[in-house]
Amino acid sequence: MFDLIPWRRRSEVDPLRRELQELHREMDRMFGRFFGDWFSSEPALGKWSPMVDLSETTDNLVVRVEVPGMSPKDIQISLVGNTLSIKGEKKQEKKEKEENFYRVERSYGSFSRSISLPCDIEQDKVDAAYKDGILTITMPKSETAKAKEIKIDVKS
Repeated sequence: MFDLIPWRRRSEVDPLRRELQELHREMDRMFGRFFGDWFSSEPALGKWSPMVDLSETTDNLVVRVEVPGMSPKDIQISLVGNTLSIKGEKKQEKKEKEENFYRVERSYGSFSRSISLPCDIEQDKVDAAYKDGILTITMPKSETAKAKEIKIDVKS
């Protein structure tokens, strides 16, 4: 950032540098108050949310959830109306011997995601599968939600 400042003698630069540093700190405080931890470059311990893809085919809605390192038994899926809820807990591995960590970036703890679905589905035919850290939930659309082609009668 200081590369963009014109060259000045050190006695002239120090007040300007202090003003820029104070402005930087104030901007950090302002964004921190407004957005909370959302813009933080460091993950918050115990806070995480898996990434989700929602796609649509002709007959189904498909949700794919990234939950690497989790067991399917630690994940709960529920469907109420047009809202799909996914909850779970990613547990931290515990080791017997003492380790000195230099950096911890993996997130652990509980999560909860709720997704509003764009159409009605057949709740009794929902299928969930887990493979290679990806949870795939396939939800057949109800007949009323499927697109229907309407033929046009030509009258002469």
